[in-house]
Parts: sequence; C-alpha cells; structure tokens
Amino acid sequence: MTSSDGHHLPPRPVHASQSEMAEVVLPNDANPLGNLLGGRLMHLIDIAGALAAHRHSRSYVVTASMDHIDFLAPVLIGDLLILKSSINRAFKTSMEIGVKCWVENYIAATTRHVASAYLTFVAVDQNGHHRPVPHVIPETPEEKRRYEDAGRRRELRKQEQERRRTQIG
Repeated sequence: MTSSDGHHLPPRPVHASQSEMAEVVLPNDANPLGNLLGGRLMHLIDIAGALAAHRHSRSYVVTASMDHIDFLAPVLIGDLLILKSSINRAFKTSMEIGVKCWVENYIAATTRHVASAYLTFVAVDQNGHHRPVPHVIPETPEEKRRYEDAGRRRELRKQEQERRRTQIG
C-alpha cells in the first residue's frame, strides 16, 4: 500500500520502538563538583534517541539535530541514570525522537526527572543515502499530543532555517 507521499512501508505504533537504557554515573563522567558533565549526558541522550530511531526505521540512522535540551537537576556520581526514548513523529526520511532522563534511587525506590531533549534523526542506507521511514501510529492521548507537537516544532525548525538562510545571503 502506498500513501500519498510515496511511502511503501507499513506504519508502526509508537510502542514498537520505545527504548530504555541505564547507566551508572562514574567519576570519569563527572566534573570536579561530582556532577555528570552536560556533554556526557548529551552523548547518552544521542545514543538513547538513536535506539528508538533504529527500531522505528529498521535502518541505520544519523543525528540531524538536537533541537532542545533542558537540564533540570544535577546528576551525581553513583546515580543510576535511566534514559527513555520514544518516537514522536516520522516524516519522509526523518524522525523526531523525545528522550527523558531520570535518576533512580534504587534504595528509596524513587525517580527524579533530570533532563529532556528532542532530537531529529535521518534514516540512511549503508552508503549514507536517505531512506524513507514508516509513518507513526500514535495510539494514546499522550502519543497523539506529542505527534502534533512534533509537527509544530518541525515547522518552527523550517522557519528558523529559512531565517538563517536569508540572513547569510
């Protein structure tokens, strides 16, 4: 079945590609104050986001952008960091992935939200050529909200790219 934009791939539900990874924060991941380095957290977010993008597209993926990241609370040496990623929306060859980061206190059985980010990945073949990706089927109210929000963020990204292009030219 081919959709109006030429897709030949069956759409996939959000839950089929949701991913989770865990990492213990070690001293070599931290600054002199014992806090996880922001760049190290960004690296882990990129990996977690790629997991969901790989699963959704069933393809190699490359990071196109990290549009937004919020560092909400420090992550300390010894903390158990949990990163959860989920596809928000797929376009022709690109996908917006949301990543939320939590610190789990395994002794007190509590979690604390410490960071969130939006990333765009592009599906590619082994030669780096763009590949089409399946559409997303949002099922829950939360998935539907994230799907709509991703469309708005994409339009804003396009407007910002055009603004930069006209400023340079």
